[in-house]
Amino acid sequence: MGDESKYEYQTVRAVRGTDGLVISRMQKDGWEFVEQAQGTLRTTLTFRRPKKPVPWLLIGTGAAVLAILAAAGGIASALSGDEKKDQPAGTAVAASKPPSTATGASKPPAGDEGQPAASEEAAEKPPTTPTTDKVITSKNNKKFAALLKADSCDDANVDFAAEHQGETIAFNGSIVNMMPHGDYKTRYDLLLGPGSKGPQTTEGPAFKFEDVNVSDLNLTGDNIPATVGEGDTFRFVAEVREFNPVQCSFYLDPISTEVR
Repeated sequence: MGDESKYEYQTVRAVRGTDGLVISRMQKDGWEFVEQAQGTLRTTLTFRRPKKPVPWLLIGTGAAVLAILAAAGGIASALSGDEKKDQPAGTAVAASKPPSTATGASKPPAGDEGQPAASEEAAEKPPTTPTTDKVITSKNNKKFAALLKADSCDDANVDFAAEHQGETIAFNGSIVNMMPHGDYKTRYDLLLGPGSKGPQTTEGPAFKFEDVNVSDLNLTGDNIPATVGEGDTFRFVAEVREFNPVQCSFYLDPISTEVR
C-alpha cells in the first residue's frame, strides 16, 4: 500500500494492433507499462510512474510571504483609522463634498477676450442694399416706349441717351442695313430698327452696332444661324452708349441677340 502511494497511474485505450506503438511512446515519456485488458475493438493499457516530490521549501516560503503581506495590510488599516479619528469633523465633511462650480458666473459676457459682442458686430456692419440692374423695356419705361415710335433725329434720342447711358435696354427689332466695317470682311456695322420690317423700317431710332463680328452678337434661341443679314428679326439686349445728333445714330453695345 505504501508503494502504491508513490506512483501516479494513467489509462490509455488503443485500437487493437497499435498496442506496441502506444506502449513505446508512453515509455519514452517516462511511464512504466503495468497491464492491459483486451476488448472487442480496443485494448485498455495501464501505465504508472513515480510521483514528483512536493517542494515543501517553496510552499513554506510562499506561506511566510503571505503572512507578512497580511500583517502589513493590518498595520496600514490601523494607521488609516487613527488619522480619521484625529481629523476634525468639519474638515472631513468639507473634503467629502466636491467643489461646486457656478456655470453662469464662469462664462464671460459676450465681447470679452477680444471677441466683439453681437450688438457691436451688427453696429459695425452697415445694412446692405441689394442692387439689381433693371433692363429697360417698352413695358416698364414710358419714355423708351415713346422713343421706339419717334423720329430717328428727334430730341428724345438725345435726352434718353444722356439719361440712361451705360444702362441696358431690350426691344424686338430687325436688321435694317448691314455693311462691312472699313476694309474688314468679317466685321460689320449693323443698323437696327424697332419692329420686324427690316429695310422697310420708317420709325424709331437708328440703333447701331459698330465694328462687330457675328460672334459679338451673342446669338441665343432656337435655330441659331451661322451668319446674319438684312431683314433678320431678333430680340436685342444692349447697353446704351451715346447718340450722335449729326448722324442721327443711336450707338449701342450688344449684350445678347435672341432669334425670333
